[in-house]
This record gives sequence, structure tokens and C-alpha cells, in this order.
Amino acid sequence: MTPVVAVIAVYLLVNLVSFITYYRDKRLAERSAWRIPEKRLLTLAFFGPFGAFAAMRMFRHKTQKRVFRLVPLFLCLHLMLAAVLLLAGLC
Repeated sequence: MTPVVAVIAVYLLVNLVSFITYYRDKRLAERSAWRIPEKRLLTLAFFGPFGAFAAMRMFRHKTQKRVFRLVPLFLCLHLMLAAVLLLAGLC
């Protein structure tokens, strides 16, 4: 496995974990159970914004909280970084 493929695999895994964590927090909220701390959700969103953003939209979770407006910003930052890497020929 080349290093680029390994990085992409890890990135996809982080986004999957982010998605599942947001889903789990939504289900915990519906049951009024102990929740996943917002700091942890935001940290996951920073490293896996595609999964977090998809889960926020799909499950309508954390869409009204002001601090979670950072998630689309994280997504844009990741897209910009990917564009820079592609244009620089590093991928």
C-alpha cells in the first residue's frame, strides 16, 4: 500500500468515526441519556468534517447550536487543503 493510499484510508476512517459519533450522540439525546461532550464532537469534526457534516444534515443534529457552524468551515478548509495538495502534485 502506497503512503497516499494509506493516508486516504485513514482519512476515510476518521470521517466514518465522526459520522457514527454524531449519530450516536443524536440517539443518546433522544433517550435523554449521557451525551458525548461538544468538545469531542468538534474535535472529530475538525479531523473528519465530511462525516460530521453529513451526520448533522442527515440526522438534523447540532444544526442550531452556534459553535457547530464551525463544521462547514472545517469542511471548506479540508477542501482547500486537498486542492492545494492536488495542484502542488503531492497526491
